[in-house]
Amino acid sequence: MAGDKFSALWVSHSSISDFLECPRAYYLKHVYRDPKTGHKIKLMSPPLALGSAVHEVIEALSVLPTATRFSEPLAVRFEEVWQRVSGKKGGFFNAEVEALYKNRGLDMLSRVKRNPGPLTNQAVKIREPLPWYWLSEDKNIILCGKVDWLEYLPATDSVHIIDFKTSKQEDREDSLQLPIYHLLVHNTQRRPVTRASYWYIAFRDELTPKVLPDLKAAEQQILEIAIQMKTARQLNIFKCPEGDGCRACKPFEAILRGEAEYIGCDAHNTDVYVLRNGQAEDEDESFIL
Repeated sequence: MAGDKFSALWVSHSSISDFLECPRAYYLKHVYRDPKTGHKIKLMSPPLALGSAVHEVIEALSVLPTATRFSEPLAVRFEEVWQRVSGKKGGFFNAEVEALYKNRGLDMLSRVKRNPGPLTNQAVKIREPLPWYWLSEDKNIILCGKVDWLEYLPATDSVHIIDFKTSKQEDREDSLQLPIYHLLVHNTQRRPVTRASYWYIAFRDELTPKVLPDLKAAEQQILEIAIQMKTARQLNIFKCPEGDGCRACKPFEAILRGEAEYIGCDAHNTDVYVLRNGQAEDEDESFIL
């Protein structure tokens, strides 16, 4: 049924990226449900634990009055958040590895504290907990997602999109994240978007300005991919491009084979697992919301 958000296909930067990298990984992360619990599955790892903890601390500042955002030391808040990912909960099986990742997080927050930049300015908050809009009501497809920070620019009554990066590397130029974020912010609040920046807080004090993608071209590109995703779901065809498994789907196949350790069920009713081997060495600390 077209125009029914309960039967619609919801797509996001995360699900689109997963589908483009490996349809099998997309299936295991966004479609598959454990037949015993009826829950989706999630693999927790040190990079994901680090990224989620740092983002939670920074993003929480946007709801505070500008004058009080840094009243509580960020390190104190980080310590509280870190307790939820400490040990096995964050995929840490070695105290030294956990200390390494935790110190990286503290270093990032120290950089933010020394150079708060736009975080001292007014911020725009979208009312919806998960912003979304109809990418195509006719095709019954919704685009959704959360943007890290929206700085309010009073001189032009406009919005500046800011995305925090915890990775050691810069994003690829062909990443679809900014086109998706531009579409979301444009369609879920009334102010125009006039600027966009990435903040690589792992190694850079200043923001990196980005060129805003063309909205019409972005919408067409994202819709074409979303239609491919919908077709794959209708036909139930999700093949790994490497045939016998790639870096994206192999860890989730390990969960299905019973090789991962179950940690518990998170707030979204997702079954969380960790792998003892092969996760702590992953150096990509970035993560997708």
